[in-house]
Amino acid sequence: MNGPGDAHLEIRDLVVQRGGVTVLEIDSLDIPRGLVTVMIGPNGSGKSTLLGALQLVLHPSSGSLMLDGEPMDADPVGTRRRMAAAFQEPLLLSMSVQSNVELPLRLRGVDRRRRRELAEHWLERFGIGSLARRHARQLSGGEAQRVSLARAFASQPEVLLLDEPFAGVDAPTREGLLEDFAEIVSEARPTTVLVTHDRDEALRLGDHAALLIGGGLRQTGRPSEVFDRPADRDVAEFVGMENVWSGQRSESGMYRAAGVRLASTAKSVALGAPALICVRPERIVLMREAEGEGNLLRSVVRTVRPRGPIMRADLTSGRLTLTADVPVTAWDELGVSIGDEVTARISADDIHVIEDSD
Repeated sequence: MNGPGDAHLEIRDLVVQRGGVTVLEIDSLDIPRGLVTVMIGPNGSGKSTLLGALQLVLHPSSGSLMLDGEPMDADPVGTRRRMAAAFQEPLLLSMSVQSNVELPLRLRGVDRRRRRELAEHWLERFGIGSLARRHARQLSGGEAQRVSLARAFASQPEVLLLDEPFAGVDAPTREGLLEDFAEIVSEARPTTVLVTHDRDEALRLGDHAALLIGGGLRQTGRPSEVFDRPADRDVAEFVGMENVWSGQRSESGMYRAAGVRLASTAKSVALGAPALICVRPERIVLMREAEGEGNLLRSVVRTVRPRGPIMRADLTSGRLTLTADVPVTAWDELGVSIGDEVTARISADDIHVIEDSD
């Protein structure tokens, strides 16, 4: 399972153990140069363990980690100087903002004038130049994280390792930070490994995605591919593929699930073979009457739950149960209640099919 383009980091036959128990095992993974690779997966899947191995703070039981084709542990000090990291907790020292940003540069022997130039540039770039003289303890959570990221970029790293740096800030602050970070990372182009559990963050920032489950690499590809075309049931469940139905492909090329026939453009499953038929909830359109092309399923609304800007509706169509996410404004225009009938429209292109090996 390799990434696109030129590999900057290469992981081969990696095994990390704790207390004699294997917690991470990856046969092959390439991290492409100059792109953002998002590491996604449930808690305990090995994301942070992998990041620790890349930082050379966790020592693998076996396998190799290479940077530009050379073993990363051949010159640990030299390797670390080519990297920078930021975490969910900013880990700022009890000193001024300016001093925090300059610290890694001072430890690397960069002269005072150059340290100041770099620190001032990156503090301004992250919109916090006015905070340079403020003590780190006087910062808000969002300000502290901006300082942490400015410190990482000031080192001018080839490789940037990030462990959920946006998770600890409130929603409005996070939105602004994500917007600024996306612009900065696209300009600076360090090879970035970003650990995240957030789907929107992965889709927004990632060029490439690697999904870990149970300490193993389960799928790689563009983030949109991983979220819309999961490789198996476990991946589908993690990426929020709420509608996963057991069925099979019929001779007509249609798929059957719970007595309902569904057309799909997917042809990856042999005729008669068991299949998992998957649809993301936001891909299901609800209408009062049957209109347009695609699979039109007459359904009954069973439950409705608000989820921020959307309404999540659970429905039944015969014996088939399905979940649809509808924007609040669209739901209000639809004007239906629990027990009402609606038509659920699903495009054939939006039905993803996986061979069911269970």
